[in-house]
Amino acid sequence: MTARDTSSVGAPCWVDTWQPDPRAATDFYGQLFGWSFDDPIPMPSGLDGVYYTARLHGQLVAGIGQAPPLSPACWITHVRVDDVGESLDRAERAGGKRLGPIDAGSDKRYAVLADSTGVPFCLRQAGEKDGIELANEPNSWAMSSLHTVDVGRAQAFYGAMFDRELKPMSDVLFSLWLRSDRVMAVVTATDGVEVPPHWSVNFAVRDAEAIAEHAVAPGGGIRMAPVDTLGSRSAVIRDPPGGVVEVSASTG
Repeated sequence: MTARDTSSVGAPCWVDTWQPDPRAATDFYGQLFGWSFDDPIPMPSGLDGVYYTARLHGQLVAGIGQAPPLSPACWITHVRVDDVGESLDRAERAGGKRLGPIDAGSDKRYAVLADSTGVPFCLRQAGEKDGIELANEPNSWAMSSLHTVDVGRAQAFYGAMFDRELKPMSDVLFSLWLRSDRVMAVVTATDGVEVPPHWSVNFAVRDAEAIAEHAVAPGGGIRMAPVDTLGSRSAVIRDPPGGVVEVSASTG
């Protein structure tokens, strides 16, 4: 099993999907990835609905919660911060916009915001044992990647927020975001049409073709058929309400 640093400031530490019907989403993703789920708990800060924590081999891997009314299904990447309030102020100074801070008790706080290019993500301030515990293993989170229409503006924003350094890669269409020489995320440019600006969530799998085919049967679909990428075979699938997630099988 592979652990992931989810406690350092600036590190992506959690991923979840907000869904119109969280219970139905647990059926879809449970069958797709072999996840089990803890008993549902109320959504934080008095929001309607419930939240399910997903586990694989008993380890925390993701969450599924109730989307606000009229909101589409989506996957969200959470980034660790020391103080949500201070980080929100810094984000606004850097050109971001708060979309809805959420309190979840005295020891945990969350806030949803948009970066300076309009892409939503979540800040997460919390104690121990609240981040992803299993990563880079089949059916668990592999990475999150920012697709943005303006790499320069995004770099200025995330650099100011998390002291990230952008490292272009030769012969590939993406760059690495580093913090203290550690890879924190990947960023790639998009025209905003064929691929909308968003934080893409990628799960490792053993067989991208099999997962893509399995997603179709319960009402999901394939947004990008499996293709060979750098060191992996990847596909983009959608769940029944339209939430999109990438899956990648290592070919190395």
